[in-house]
Amino acid sequence: MNNFDAIVIGSGMSGGWAAKELCEHGLKTLVLERGRNVEHIKDYITATKRPWEFEHRGQLTEQIRKDNPIVGRCYAFTEDTQHFFVKDGEHPYIQTKPFDWIRGYQVGGKSLLWARWTQRWSDLDFEANAKEGIAIDWPIRYKDIAPWYSYVEKFAGISGNRDGIPHLPDGEFLPPMEMNCLEKHFKQSVESNYDGRHFIISRTANLSKGLKDRGPCQYRNLCSRGCPYGGYFSSNSATLPAARATGNLTLVPFSVVHSIIFDEEKQRAKGVRVINAETGEATEYFAKVIFVNGGTVNSTILLLNSTSQRFPNGMGNDSGVLGHYLMDHNYRGRINASHDGFKDQYYFGRRPAGTYLARFRNVGKDKQPDFLRGYAYACGAGRGTGSSPDETIGAGLKQSLSEAGEWGMSMTGMGEHLPYFENKISLSKTEKDKWGIPLAEIDCEYRQNEDNMTKDILNSAAEMLEKAGFKNITTYDTHQAPGLAIHEMGSARMGRDQKTSVLNAHNQVWGAKNVFVTDGACMTSTGCQNPSLTYMAMTARAANFAVEELKKRNL
Repeated sequence: MNNFDAIVIGSGMSGGWAAKELCEHGLKTLVLERGRNVEHIKDYITATKRPWEFEHRGQLTEQIRKDNPIVGRCYAFTEDTQHFFVKDGEHPYIQTKPFDWIRGYQVGGKSLLWARWTQRWSDLDFEANAKEGIAIDWPIRYKDIAPWYSYVEKFAGISGNRDGIPHLPDGEFLPPMEMNCLEKHFKQSVESNYDGRHFIISRTANLSKGLKDRGPCQYRNLCSRGCPYGGYFSSNSATLPAARATGNLTLVPFSVVHSIIFDEEKQRAKGVRVINAETGEATEYFAKVIFVNGGTVNSTILLLNSTSQRFPNGMGNDSGVLGHYLMDHNYRGRINASHDGFKDQYYFGRRPAGTYLARFRNVGKDKQPDFLRGYAYACGAGRGTGSSPDETIGAGLKQSLSEAGEWGMSMTGMGEHLPYFENKISLSKTEKDKWGIPLAEIDCEYRQNEDNMTKDILNSAAEMLEKAGFKNITTYDTHQAPGLAIHEMGSARMGRDQKTSVLNAHNQVWGAKNVFVTDGACMTSTGCQNPSLTYMAMTARAANFAVEELKKRNL
């Protein structure tokens, strides 16, 4: 009853892909999700509500903000989405240095909440560590993962344009969404004033046309409520239904995985210990192969807590680097500006995509003396409502608010965070959570390289906006802590040598080759691209490798 061919821990972005691939290859697969079940469409309880149907018009109460200072900092945590987030008191952790750990414990995880931006990596990213002598070299290159990018893009459905940027490879795209007039103006200005700078429509997992039984996008831009149209990619709308259709999927929510069981005689993992999140009851499940996809921090907690005679310091931790090299993107640099032009133009609908200024620093001839790596910008332009300082109440105010206001543009720097040994996740020696698992202690910070990069993010954006005729340009460093970009990565990194890494080139745990880690924990560096597409491709690649190894009886 508790025996399966494969176990997948986590049902989010990467866990859903592991489930789909393993089930479609005929493996009886158990998916363990620590949170509640969320059924596609039925459980998107706010998806079609009007603004006036919310008691606080979508805003959080002061009490909720007071009770949730961590998750309350997340831009997407609002009255209409709060049920998809973990509240601060539900799963505490210890912050040695400030780190905002944003989580979604439910079937689908944060795939219900993600920003849906999907850029491929290139060898500029995979080779950077080796060329600069930073941390360790990635054990793969672009050619190893390129076919898997294509594979997951075709299934997920990515709208975008083939832009021909060498270090931002083109993918398998549905038709792109359209820039508005101010964005087109900024594109023309940037690309005519600067060599090697590319301003493009974002590559986004929103369906610009229907794909199988999903979509198309309705241009509501209410994605984080859950989309009843399947207009964006999530585990709930895409990968888990595909896995379920095979008849090989068993999904068990409220299942907190305590540890992985290691068979000392066979020198491989044989199963997992699970705590029922509601009852506290303990259960063991067994399988030939185990995929760890709990999200970077939880996956690392699990590996550290999976001790045995073979692995006294955590599964795969012969190197001593398990938990180290935690990273998050640097999203501190923010820029806003207004524009006096285009008063006679507007746009249609609420596009759920943005615009993207691809990395240009430390690319080709651009060599920066003050920082390594680079950054991109997430951008968007639009028009607000009209307003008059003379109209503060009554019909006049109502009339002014019905008119279009001035155009504005925002830019957010999306910078790389270098891997530092001292940035780490460890287990508390004194405190445990309500499931009996040691609390995570997170010690992570940005350093001088990220500080210098932030200054350049602000200065470069202001310069480009000024050249494009913008006014009221404001730049600011949020000084936010790591974690709030919600792109936590590393801490169980891939590598070429088990003396310096936790995973090999196929995401297998060194010394426990039937255990695979394919979520953000596996990352050896961060790049500056949104990472979910790479997690998806890594997972599909590893799952198909695992199936082939099972056929050869190597696992």
